[in-house]
Amino acid sequence: MKGLVFDTSIWIEYLRGNPEFFDTCQTLLENGEVFGLELIFAELLQGARGKREVDLILAYFSIVTSLDEPFLIIESGLLSHKSDFIHHGVGLIDVIIVKAVQKNDLLLWTLDKKLRKIAGYDFLFNP
Repeated sequence: MKGLVFDTSIWIEYLRGNPEFFDTCQTLLENGEVFGLELIFAELLQGARGKREVDLILAYFSIVTSLDEPFLIIESGLLSHKSDFIHHGVGLIDVIIVKAVQKNDLLLWTLDKKLRKIAGYDFLFNP
């Protein structure tokens, strides 16, 4: 496998211990195949309930390889503008995730239907 990004929806299922996702996520994490973006972890932190969850999220953030890089957000804004994503209900955070996945030739694991649509089939992880 070439590596993948868990979007926020997958991280939530993993952190909840959902058996439908947990084992696969755990294996991918242990094998170093998961990449991340600061904004995904920021979304997780936004919904954290207490210090224990904050600490856990930050611990995972520290072990995944970051895809954050200069101009990624600007490039994503340009992509969103060019593709008119805002008028299709797709927010900038989702576009940034897709741009990072495509730019790094990775896969995206998401439960978000809009995100799945704009990512394109070739970039989706289907366990």
